[in-house]
Formats: sequence, C-alpha cells, structure tokens
Amino acid sequence: MADTDVRALTDALIARPSVTPDDAGCQGLIAERLHSLGFVCESLPSGGVSNLWARRGDQTPLLVFAGHTDVVPPGPESAWPSPPFQPTETDGMLVGRGAADMKTSLAAFVVAAEEFIAARPQHTGSIALLLTSDEEGPATDGTVHVCRILESRGDTPDYCIVGEPTSANRLGDTIKNGRRGSMSARITVRGIQGHVAYPHLARNPIHEMAPALTALTAEQWDEGNDYFPPTTFQVSNLHAGAGAGNVIPGEAVIDCNFRFSTASTPDGLQARVRTILDRHDLDYDIDWTISGLPFLTPQGPLCAALQSAIADETGVQAELSTTGGTSDGRFLARLCPQVVEFGPLNRTIHQVGECLPLDQLVPLKNIYRRALETLLPDAKRD
Repeated sequence: MADTDVRALTDALIARPSVTPDDAGCQGLIAERLHSLGFVCESLPSGGVSNLWARRGDQTPLLVFAGHTDVVPPGPESAWPSPPFQPTETDGMLVGRGAADMKTSLAAFVVAAEEFIAARPQHTGSIALLLTSDEEGPATDGTVHVCRILESRGDTPDYCIVGEPTSANRLGDTIKNGRRGSMSARITVRGIQGHVAYPHLARNPIHEMAPALTALTAEQWDEGNDYFPPTTFQVSNLHAGAGAGNVIPGEAVIDCNFRFSTASTPDGLQARVRTILDRHDLDYDIDWTISGLPFLTPQGPLCAALQSAIADETGVQAELSTTGGTSDGRFLARLCPQVVEFGPLNRTIHQVGECLPLDQLVPLKNIYRRALETLLPDAKRD
C-alpha cells in the first residue's frame, strides 16, 4: 500500500493500544506525517494526558480537524473475534478497537490534508489538527486544556470539524451541528432517624421527598426550539436507609441529570429546582456539576460545505442533528463560532468487536478533503 493510504494509517493507529489516557504513540505518528507537510507540531501535555496541536499557515480562516487518539477498554479479549488491537479484515469490515471511534477519522484527516496540500499548496487560510488522549475519560486535561492555551494566544479557529462517528445508517446521513448541555445534581434531603414503630419521633426524608420528586419529574422545563428537543430531567440513583429494616433513615440522596438545550440556562434550571423543593418545605442541600454547555452551529458555510461534500461523494443528503450525549465539541464551541461533528458509522462504538465497513474509508477521507477545498480554496484560482 502507498504510504499515504488511509487504510495503512488507520491500521497503524488501531495497532497502538491507546486506552485512556495512554496515547501509545498515536500522536507522535501523526505529528511525523504532518511535520513533513509543513505543520508546526506542539505537544501540550497536562495531567498525564497527551495533547497535540499542529498548524500549517498563519492566515485566516483557520479550519481545525479535532479528535481523540484514546479508546475505551476492549473488555475481555476472548469475546472479540480477533485481537482488539490487531486490525483485522473480516467480510469487508475492519475490526479493531477504535475502528469507528475514532481512529479512522484521524487517518482520514491526515490523508485528506496531504492530498489537499499536494494539489493546492497555495491555498488560502490555515489548517490545524487538535488531538487529545482524554476524550473517553474525565475530559479535564485534553481539549479543554488546549482550548485555554489557544484562547490565551488569540488563536481563534473559524471552522472546526470533530471526527466523531455520527453516521447512523449510511456514511454521511447525519452531521451533528450541536449538542445538548449536561448538568447533574446530587440532592440530599435531611430528616430525623428513628424507629419505624415510632414515626412521630422521627421524620422520614423519603416520604417528604417523594411529592417533590413527583413534581420535578412532571415539570415541563422548556419546549425546545427548531434545533433541540425539550430539556429532559432524569433520576439516575436514589439512596436511603440505615442498613436495617426497622430504622427510618436520617437522609435520602437523589442523583439526577438535566440534558438541556439552548432554550434553557443552568442558572434558570437550578433556580426552578430550588423553587420546587422549597415549595415542599424540605431541608436539603444540592451539589451541582455542569459537564457541558449546549452549543449550536446554525446552517452556514461549514454545514453547507460538509453537506455539499457528502452529497458529491456519496449521493447522501446529510441531516443536521443535535441528538446524543456530550462531546469535546462543547469545549471547542466556546472558542470557535462554527463547530460540527462528522464521521463514520456509529453502530458498534464501544462494543466488543467494534468494526467499520472498509469501503467507507476512502469516501470519508474524500469528504474531508472536499470540505477543505470549499472552505480554503486555492488563492491563485479565486
């Protein structure tokens, strides 16, 4: 195979067991390829996490390809049809941990850039790659860390494509042009512990909390908007009890989560929760954790460029979607006005036997290259 072939680079990346937060040499391999293209490559580690910022050019607009080299643990290797870190071709599928999430996208980024630069060395603007080994983990020392550094320098991307696997049924059917925010709460309701036979001497926090919990689950937090469904509230854990069946517990603890759109704000949701709890006269504390704010990239140059590239390459009309969980796009959106996620099929991500159709590798690379051609045209031709 040719050295610039996307399959060869995908195989080389899958063969590196880069379980979070270990990069296992993936970023070094990519940096070596990019350096030969004229990229200035910087290692920006933090807290045991490997991060790479590689940029070619110093002009605007700046287009960033973003992604992660880390993968989730493979689980029991005996359950895999082939060793998880040995890329294997089976019935037209490429099998290996990271095949879909997201080492194929990384290889496609690199080879797309190589082909684009070879054909248009005098292109306008700049190209960059931002890679981390912390996306599948706590996400505290990865993309968010690099974004802080870029912001302090005044390096503001104009466009960002995150290579997350977004396609549902066919390559190119879905582009994520936003994500809901995620905010969790731990609500501790205090009562008075006592004997179940003497409830008048105790105060049962479960009983006191139940009507308030019913009100929280029945609340309509917002109606969503043209891009997002309504905000949702879900209880993930409820814990109470003193370890004995004849004891009224002294407290009850509820873990819950909001997935919220741009139609709501964290402050507004928090205030409404307190109003409901206060209405039921509870003695409580709340600890809030915001793991991601919602972001949205409306239809514009970046969405249009990707939709056109997908249609030209595959004939598929891509839909814009904001469904799913959080991603590193939430950090990039604080810095970059246009952020989208686009990548291969996501059917087998995080599963035993993760795989991807081999016939999607080259089209994926071509889509990324076509987007570059639209957003960073050749200065001599335009």
